Amino acid sequence: MTLTTETPVPRRAPTTANRRRPKHKDNKIAFAMLAPAVILLSIFVIWPLVYAWVVSFYQWSFYEDSIFVGLRNFRIVLADPVFWDSIGRGLLFSAITVPAIMLIAFIFANLVKTMSARMATVLKVSIYIPAVISFVIASIVFVLIFEYRQGLVNFVISSLGGSDIPWIGSAQTALLAISIPAIWIGLGLASLIMLAGLLDIPESYYEAAEMEGANWFQRTFFITIPLMKNILLYVLVTTFVATIQQYELPLVMTQGGPTQSTLLPNLLIFQKFTNDLYLGYPIAAALLLFLVLGGISLVIFKLINSEKAVDG
Repeated sequence: MTLTTETPVPRRAPTTANRRRPKHKDNKIAFAMLAPAVILLSIFVIWPLVYAWVVSFYQWSFYEDSIFVGLRNFRIVLADPVFWDSIGRGLLFSAITVPAIMLIAFIFANLVKTMSARMATVLKVSIYIPAVISFVIASIVFVLIFEYRQGLVNFVISSLGGSDIPWIGSAQTALLAISIPAIWIGLGLASLIMLAGLLDIPESYYEAAEMEGANWFQRTFFITIPLMKNILLYVLVTTFVATIQQYELPLVMTQGGPTQSTLLPNLLIFQKFTNDLYLGYPIAAALLLFLVLGGISLVIFKLINSEKAVDG
């Protein structure tokens, strides 16, 4: 018996024409699809931001000619104790609402994960409903809830033998009172984001840990939280930025009072913008707040990117 060997046929090297792709055509299509978004972003974000920086260097008014004053508006804002008090109040407001939102959302996401598909759908819809409610409507509802004489909260306290509390009428409790609707509204989106992160973790990790005798707390602290680090950081930065910029709740519920105890940074800027003749102060204050929030967001997102690089 004779063995025959076949001579391999050499492959034809791809010609330059075959290697060439219509990159220019693809680029034109991509630019055409991006053009509407770029135009809208330029008109409603980039141009107003650039114009705000220009106006911040002027003594600017709707009724008088502008006068160039350089950095005077920024010096006035930085020397104003009311502005710094509002920043501190905003940080305190975030310190109340952000941990509460993250903790409750994490617990709720773990609860939904254990439910059946039908019950999980009902719970997800229920928790997300507050996120689509207007802050103004939520503010009015919670004003009625925290009403001093006829509010629901004081009714329950009185039924238990306690005395009425002026929730939105006292400087000691007003900030806490406006934190409750902020937590209620922010809970839905944070819960769904965390649920998506939980569902992305392979069940084999939990099964292996359970076979080793790990309880729920050990599985949570050694599997769930490390693998959800990026999700938790994302929820942290977005929730922090949203809460420190809040102004609808204190505007409707307390108008910044009593005694400026709920005067958050954006509400101060809004009041200055509507009441002052010259708009240098509110614009400079808004830009300084923009720089602070941008810097904090940049640092946290850098941490997220570095963690992704390590995890990958």
